[in-house]
Amino acid sequence: MTLAFNQRIRQALDDRKQSDLFRSVQTLEGGNQPVFQNNGQRFHNFSSNDYLGLASSDELKSCYQRAVSELGVGSGASPLVTGYSNQHHSLELALTEWLGYEGALFFSSGFAANQAAVFALLKKGDLLIQDRLNHASLMEAGALCDADMKRYRHCDNDHLATLLQTDKPTMAVTESVFSMDGDIADLDTFISACQQAGALSMIDDAHGLGVIGEQGNGAIGCTAQRVDILVVTFGKAFGLNGAAILCSKEMKEYLTQFARHYVYSTAFSAAHAVTITKAIEMIQTQHWRREKLSELGAVYDEVLQSAPGYISTQTPIKPWLVGGEEQVLRLCNALKQEQIWTTAIRPPTVPKGSARLRITLSATHDIEAVEQLATSLKRHSEGC
Repeated sequence: MTLAFNQRIRQALDDRKQSDLFRSVQTLEGGNQPVFQNNGQRFHNFSSNDYLGLASSDELKSCYQRAVSELGVGSGASPLVTGYSNQHHSLELALTEWLGYEGALFFSSGFAANQAAVFALLKKGDLLIQDRLNHASLMEAGALCDADMKRYRHCDNDHLATLLQTDKPTMAVTESVFSMDGDIADLDTFISACQQAGALSMIDDAHGLGVIGEQGNGAIGCTAQRVDILVVTFGKAFGLNGAAILCSKEMKEYLTQFARHYVYSTAFSAAHAVTITKAIEMIQTQHWRREKLSELGAVYDEVLQSAPGYISTQTPIKPWLVGGEEQVLRLCNALKQEQIWTTAIRPPTVPKGSARLRITLSATHDIEAVEQLATSLKRHSEGC
């Protein structure tokens, strides 16, 4: 029996390597900073989700250090045992007041939060409708839950409206900012379509909160409508980790009873909750961080707008479309020779034939580094 598994594992690994889809963990020093070291070499980091530069902020680090000194490093239990503290409650109040919801539940990751909502709410005979390019956590949840699942064409709310014409209890889900493409969904139309059909609406705001919307309030700042379930994560613009589901009081009570990822997982620490609360304050008040992102994006666009591979976005996510797996690996390695660190994104993360560099900007980048990146990309694209 062991031999069968060994053969299966070996074959799967060989297949990945032969198709240029093999992935490896890189051991880096300072991967949460705009410049880091790898094997003694210095690289400009254009792969991080730390859009606002909070992960290496002295202000946020000092807050975390003080909180750990006072409160310790672990919560000790799940939220329903002894893992929910006054600090968690203060974070919930800050988050719900900022984003306009009645309640919030905290999770270890956005992956867990997305799956918790789908698994807890959908039953056999229900229908889940998703944007075709939604995150893997949502697609996996849809495949594993008891409900039927349909996918609508990317950001095509007319197609969504057609699929919503059903008598089944229905939930529709979209991302606000799509993590591999950097584009923004039409959230007004999405929510209106759900409301007209009597469907439950859910938005994954992982890459939106802190970056888009009025004063960085993400999806809710981009629509006059109110989505039923808002999932936010603290591992992108917040510079930390963890996630939350924001919803009505009654929905919160239901998820507290039936969301297994919440009930049976250890809560993040009280010190972590204090630091997330501090990050909310920084996002709300330090407008220069979003202004810097806009400035850097304009520099990037000006150099590259006519180059092959360039895709225009209004977010810090700048996909550079290459197409083939071998070609994107070659470009990624060529940039590394120039001390520019990017990540080659290949299937199954993106559809076949759409391999790309997922380039991201951070408020801690300087203009010279972005100009160097853009110039190198343009030179390599012209040489293809």
